[in-house]
Amino acid sequence: MAAVVAGSGRSILGEGAFWSVRDQAVYWVDILGHRLNRVRLADGAVDGWAMPEAIGWAIARRDAPGFVAGFASGFALLTLDPVAIVAIADPEPDRPDNRMNDAKADRHGRIWAGTMPFSCEGDTGNFYRLDPDRTVTRVDGPYCVPNGPAIAADAGWMFHTDTARRTIYRYPIHDDGSLGARSPHIVFPDEWGSPDGMTLDADGGLWVAHWGTGQVSRFDPAGARERSIALPASQITSMAFAGADLDRMFVTSAADGVEEAEAGALFEVDPGCRGLAPQLFGG
Repeated sequence: MAAVVAGSGRSILGEGAFWSVRDQAVYWVDILGHRLNRVRLADGAVDGWAMPEAIGWAIARRDAPGFVAGFASGFALLTLDPVAIVAIADPEPDRPDNRMNDAKADRHGRIWAGTMPFSCEGDTGNFYRLDPDRTVTRVDGPYCVPNGPAIAADAGWMFHTDTARRTIYRYPIHDDGSLGARSPHIVFPDEWGSPDGMTLDADGGLWVAHWGTGQVSRFDPAGARERSIALPASQITSMAFAGADLDRMFVTSAADGVEEAEAGALFEVDPGCRGLAPQLFGG
């Protein structure tokens, strides 16, 4: 059963669901609408902030106020009320037609983030690591539509997706932050749509948003689909566990290109399990 979060609006391309323990709120972005949104769990109040350009995600900082965020122009520090943006680095100054798409932090305070073409066509995207000292390293590529890093609690391995290829890859993470060889973990058949954002639960299950078929699914550690939850919008993009017990799941969606009443809304579903605590940027 999925419920629309009241007041969550109609994002053109909702993405980047993030649970902020500090703020007791779920944040999410509208990439193409140039907006960061927030819903407070205590009272359900929804707020939003206009951004000057496409924003792919925002992840809270561990030891400072505000966020690190992924903009079309690269990595930046972001604070709100008033909005202030301080650039960190543009990993692709030679690719003005690319933008940031999705990212997660690991237990070491590193950010793992992908870039992609605005057109969603062509393998011009890459996968990067932003370290707490603010250095940026390209760790893999090329990608067309990189999505949904899901990182093990011990930061020893991760899943990462190329949505355009309908493939979720698995990578070992070495002690120095480099990645081992990627291997296909799950390949979506046509009837499942395309894999989008992802997260892991406390039992090792991988939750995946289905772009095109209106659902989120849980896969067991071997990659077998265990169950799915239907949503009243076809283009599902990301999810995050939230709440004091990490047993509430919030799911983003996109209205771009579809005429659906609930497209672009933020949803809440009951996942029947608990998630992992969100990791924060260490810089």
